[in-house]
Amino acid sequence: MPPNQKEKDSPTLKCDTLPQGVLTADTPKNFFDKIVINGFSIVAFTTTILLTVIICAAAFFRYILDGDLTGYEEWVKIFAFWLYFSAAAIGAYNRTHVSADLVQAYVPDGRLKDFLVFLKDLITVGVSLLFTYYGYEFFMFGFMGPLGTGIALPTTNVWRICLWVGYLPVFLGLIFMSYYFTRDLFMSARTLLLGRKNR
Repeated sequence: MPPNQKEKDSPTLKCDTLPQGVLTADTPKNFFDKIVINGFSIVAFTTTILLTVIICAAAFFRYILDGDLTGYEEWVKIFAFWLYFSAAAIGAYNRTHVSADLVQAYVPDGRLKDFLVFLKDLITVGVSLLFTYYGYEFFMFGFMGPLGTGIALPTTNVWRICLWVGYLPVFLGLIFMSYYFTRDLFMSARTLLLGRKNR
C-alpha cells in the first residue's frame, strides 16, 4: 500500500473530536485571561527554577562542603507558596484541578447530571470564597501586623523577610481560583437552564 494511502486510511484524533470528559489546557482568548494566566505561568516557571537551584545549593553545601546554607528554608517556603498558588489559579482556569468527579463518570447525560454539576460548582464557589476571605485575613495580618497599625510587622528569623510576601500569593491565588470557579458555575447554570444545545 502506498504511504499516502496509509495516511488517508489511518484514523486521526482531532482536537475538536476529543471524547467527552477529556480536559485540555486552554489558550487564553481574552486580554484579561492572557495577562492573568501568562503572569501566573511566568511566576510558576521562575519559582520552579529558583526552588531547584536553592535546594540543590543547600544539598551541595551540606553534603559536599559539610556546611550549611543559612536560612534557605525561608526562601523555599516563600517561593513554594508563589509556585503552588500560581499553579492553582492556572489549574482553575484550565479546569484541571484534581477531583474525584463521580458525576461525570457515572451519571448519564441529562437534567440530573446538569443539576449535580451545577450543585458541585455552587459548593466549590462557596468554599473557595470562604477560603478567599481567610486568605485576605491572613494577608492583612502580615501586611498590617498583629496590631493592625503597620508597625512591628512579623518577619522571618534569619533574613527578616516580611511574612506578607509569602501570604500574598495565597490571597491572590484564591481570588483567581474563585473567579474561574464562578465562571464554571455560570456555565453550568446556563447549561441547566437552557440545555446542552444552547451552551
